[in-house]
Amino acid sequence: MTSEPVPPEGTAVELMRAMTRLRARLRTEAPIDDLPWNWSHLTTLHRIVTDGPMTVSELAQAEHVRRQSMAETVAALRAGELVTTAKDPNDGRKALVSATPAGRTLTKRIPAAREAWLADVIGSALRAPERRTLDKAAEIMNRLADSETA
Repeated sequence: MTSEPVPPEGTAVELMRAMTRLRARLRTEAPIDDLPWNWSHLTTLHRIVTDGPMTVSELAQAEHVRRQSMAETVAALRAGELVTTAKDPNDGRKALVSATPAGRTLTKRIPAAREAWLADVIGSALRAPERRTLDKAAEIMNRLADSETA
């Protein structure tokens, strides 16, 4: 007897709940209360460090926010000396946002604490088949995040 998969609406609800709970837990494992930046600032900074120099428009598209919102985020990161901007060598009308050494250091500091906690709990609470399932789930979630269909 084969069971039917949960309808997409049910999966969506449960996935959102699980992601919200895990994200809240990760925040408690690596608090940023002593920092003047919020999680939007830090995820944007991480993208710049990971993907290299990008325009504000490219960042907005990658982070799924409006360009104006991203411009504010970049302005806060610039004020904190975590990023700099320079003219695009291929198109002088555009500015590329790059991480500073201080920005790169910060992106290593916060995820390290969260990743250490998560790795510990994955290693101690999950069996090997569950870890393989989680690896596959992470791959699928990244594919959903990059999906262009609505």
